[in-house]
Amino acid sequence: MSALVGPTVMLGMLVVVPVGLRLMGARELDRICRWWPLFAGPGAVALWLPRGGTATALASCYALGAVLLALHAPLRLLRNHRTPGMPTVTATEIALLTALVAPSIAATALVAERSGHQLLGFGLGILALTVPHFHFAGFAAALVAGLVCRVADSAAGRFAALSVPLGTLLVLIGYFVGDWAELAGAVVLTAGMWTVALLTWRSVRTRQRDRVTRTLLAVSSAVLAVTMVLALSWALGEATGIPHPSLTWMAATHGLGNALGFALCSVLAWQRLRDHTDPVESRTA
Repeated sequence: MSALVGPTVMLGMLVVVPVGLRLMGARELDRICRWWPLFAGPGAVALWLPRGGTATALASCYALGAVLLALHAPLRLLRNHRTPGMPTVTATEIALLTALVAPSIAATALVAERSGHQLLGFGLGILALTVPHFHFAGFAAALVAGLVCRVADSAAGRFAALSVPLGTLLVLIGYFVGDWAELAGAVVLTAGMWTVALLTWRSVRTRQRDRVTRTLLAVSSAVLAVTMVLALSWALGEATGIPHPSLTWMAATHGLGNALGFALCSVLAWQRLRDHTDPVESRTA
């Protein structure tokens, strides 16, 4: 793991995921939230060890926690199905279910990369970048889109929530069928994340009196608007051959910006909403 990717992944493992899980307001996640450091801690250590058996074993500890988390997705669907008056599948629920599953994809890539083995034909470099991608563009993006959809329950909010699973799926398909499918996924994700940024700015930020919360929401919206331009330019360049940023440059700009400016600021802002029992929080519980 590079000196840039390692700290970014640690932020996702140790901060963004556990804080984000609490924002879902699901009591069934309380236990795994309490135990999460026991899974994430070894995974964080694995990032800094040479590839081999020890790093793979520690990464597998994180993978175990991520798989246990992913298993909550079908359980959540079943619970909603059995609850009278509770819609089984909504745009918000699809986004939150995506968030529950995303860390397991990141963890699978981490185990393969730490063991030094390619997975499904993907080289070690791509696998290394897949780990932060599914923590931030997967988990954090889906979570925040779902929370925003809860507050701004409109056509725009529902599109924002659905854009993450749909865009991520198209990008994944693009890995196998070609760059144009990946570009389509980038277009969907960019449009969806721009919608998240706009709704956060207009429908969430403007309702807050706390200056720190407003600032965090403003930063997350502004950063998201910029970083998704970078993602779109990279995907367009890959599909058409026009000059575009390198993966290293993307990791240092798009990746770091999404991790710090969007994901971290977003989960901290939404946590403040819950802690201060803000009116928005009552609609997201």
